Amino acid sequence: MYEYIRGKVAELAPAFAVIEAGGIGYYLNISLQTFAALNGQNESTLYTHLVVRDDAHILFGFLSRQERELFRLLIGVSGVGPNTARMILSTYSPGEVCSIIGTGRAETLKSVKGLGIKTAQKIIVELKDKIAGIAAAADTQLPAEEAGSELFDEAAAALTMLGFSRQSSEKVLRQVIGEHPGESVENIIRLSLKRL
Repeated sequence: MYEYIRGKVAELAPAFAVIEAGGIGYYLNISLQTFAALNGQNESTLYTHLVVRDDAHILFGFLSRQERELFRLLIGVSGVGPNTARMILSTYSPGEVCSIIGTGRAETLKSVKGLGIKTAQKIIVELKDKIAGIAAAADTQLPAEEAGSELFDEAAAALTMLGFSRQSSEKVLRQVIGEHPGESVENIIRLSLKRL
């Protein structure tokens, strides 16, 4: 229905973005990959996917067509919903997801919250041949920030918005920030997701 939305980045958080276009603010659920690329941007174009449910119409936004195509392939697998697909794309970059599926590493994929080994294996079996056509975008990294309380609070808020308890998020964040000083908030969140 909507191919893309181009406009002003009115609001941005690790789990969503509000893009103002034509006087309307569109609330889009985003992955951490898209959040990292949008951080600090005033305007952007997000490629969209609309999920229609009985109780809601939910827009998902992606910085690249490749990420959106991978999202669509993931939700086409029985047992993988939009939030699980977004969690996969928040934990791993599109390139990493393609590599994991292409090499059949179900144990690595299983580390994503809410994904069991059977579903991980099903994703690999169903998508191994389909991902060959996706030229995954390269990882975009922001300049590293100091590991201060602002970084910690932002990362903790992001993990809470993604469904993790505040207590377990903070425990893992302390470990990750201690082991990776100077990393960007996006990388700290991604590293934490792999441990939660």
